[in-house]
Amino acid sequence: MTVSPIGRRSALGLGLGAAVASALARPAVAQGRFPDKSIRMIVPWSPGGASDILMRVLSEQASKRLGQPVVVENKSGAGGILGAQLVASSRPDGYILTQTPISVFRYPQMVARPPFDPMKDITYIAQITGYLFGVVVRADAPWQSFRDLVAYAKANPGKISYGTPGAGTSLHITMEQIAAKEGVEWTHVPFRGASENMQSLLAGDTQVSAETSAWAELVQSGQFRLLCTWGAERAKRFPNAPTLKELGIDIVSTSPYGVGGPAGLDPAVVRVLENAFREAAQDPAHVAMLERYDMTPAFLGSADYTAAARRQYEEDGAMIRRLGLKA
Repeated sequence: MTVSPIGRRSALGLGLGAAVASALARPAVAQGRFPDKSIRMIVPWSPGGASDILMRVLSEQASKRLGQPVVVENKSGAGGILGAQLVASSRPDGYILTQTPISVFRYPQMVARPPFDPMKDITYIAQITGYLFGVVVRADAPWQSFRDLVAYAKANPGKISYGTPGAGTSLHITMEQIAAKEGVEWTHVPFRGASENMQSLLAGDTQVSAETSAWAELVQSGQFRLLCTWGAERAKRFPNAPTLKELGIDIVSTSPYGVGGPAGLDPAVVRVLENAFREAAQDPAHVAMLERYDMTPAFLGSADYTAAARRQYEEDGAMIRRLGLKA
């Protein structure tokens, strides 16, 4: 076989071509160009709820740090996993992100055919905060306390219907944990987000709502009665509402959430995003919004958040199997 010699010009041309190809293969951040366009932020809840409002403020503050818009898109339903499902099948370039609620770790373990693997398909960029959860009823409901409600549910199996933002959410899981501990049976009604959940309770279609502090204004206006909260301590704005632990139910539920992207994100891109969301989470505008919903900062960087996600996935899997929960 005869091998043709390569001339000097050809060699230079090949060298230049290889250099160009190498430059194109490098991530944009290595060339100082990430981000050079807007970033999509999927919020897997309906507009108007606490999660949507908080993520919009966080995204606005992140935009200022990144120099490009972080544009919120609502994709509600399926217990808050649609953002993770979309991101899991997207190009890992840093231009599509999602809020990662705790249901991301639970839902795939509650169905026969998981739509994604939270331990393989997601890059965990930053944990942001956790929620204040509580149980509310209409002001004209007969139950003056959570213990009254539990006693009624125990005496009337299946007659109490409670709403949550979806199957596999912390609100659904915790209500079923309470039912198991207290020996009651109540009916779960999943909604697409807080606004639908609240509307159903207002209309009397459900008797109880387990929800984030999206109920706060309705409690303060006298339309809802807050029976309990689920944090380690009583909420500052609602000091008369006992915690579950005070009621003898040994559960604390705050459901931390964060920001995730597709698996395979370049570490340099992750660092840029992590730093931007760290500063955004600490911005006074975001902190003020957290306080409005009685939430506290709980920031973790990518490495710590990834480790926390693994622990959450394993602990929730054990709980789901123990309770026999299905979506």
